[in-house]
Amino acid sequence: MQIQQLAYFVAVARTRHFTRAADLTGVSQPTLSKQIRVLENSLGTQLFVRNRGAIDLTTAGEALLPHAQRILIDVESAERTVHEVASLRRGRVRLGATPSLCDGLLPDALTRFHQAHPDIDLEVQEAGSQVLTQELSHGRLDVALLIVPLHTHEPDLETTPVLRERLVLASRADAVMPSSMGVADLRDLPLVMFREGYDLRDVTLRACAAAGFEPQLAVEGGEMSAVLSFVQAGLGHAVVPSMVLATRPLLQATALDDPPLDRVIALAHRSSEALPLAARAFKAELLEHLTSFASGGLEVV
Repeated sequence: MQIQQLAYFVAVARTRHFTRAADLTGVSQPTLSKQIRVLENSLGTQLFVRNRGAIDLTTAGEALLPHAQRILIDVESAERTVHEVASLRRGRVRLGATPSLCDGLLPDALTRFHQAHPDIDLEVQEAGSQVLTQELSHGRLDVALLIVPLHTHEPDLETTPVLRERLVLASRADAVMPSSMGVADLRDLPLVMFREGYDLRDVTLRACAAAGFEPQLAVEGGEMSAVLSFVQAGLGHAVVPSMVLATRPLLQATALDDPPLDRVIALAHRSSEALPLAARAFKAELLEHLTSFASGGLEVV
């Protein structure tokens, strides 16, 4: 039983005429008649009573008709849904990003994408790179913005570096700070430190160790929003991405120049599977959006 045979059967049932049914379905009358016979043979029963000048449904034909109509409706609906997805009228993007990127980069990028594709659902998961790497590997995300190099080895992930960002020292806006300083100058400053597993924690601690000291930790264990709130409250300073300070007038940034600290942001997905069309569209929109960030300590790579 084939979909096209069911379409021929429904057309004959509707018109009660083989020639008119053939015209309706765009095939020749012999072709339609042959396919109806093939369908009847496959079912082992006649579907039509063929009287001179009249075509009637048999009992078997009457039983098949509502099922055939529903099947054709479902097929048409499936084709329409696939076409809508292919045309980016519908779909879903499951996106993962680190907290600093959700705060600094993503809002404008998501707004641009939603304006271009308003019927595509966006699902955003905010987590550290290590968690997002696992979520990607297990197929629970389509694409993620991660900090590279990854500290875990997931052979099925493909990463494309997209942005290099300078790290700066965040302080209260009213604090007396130089325009730039070296990592060694952090020795005498109380630091607000991110929780375990946060890439920025590892970067800061490694930089301090390379400069020959262990930092003073005023507060530790926070997420991005908490760390910035603690800095704003005057509890200490924090090494953060430059972009997160753009909308925080109560905080100021001091450049770290000796050595300069930065991080590379990459777009990652599973290499074993092609990106869904909606996710590919988001990737293209994001890469276009990133061109506006090529300033203020940000470099498109």
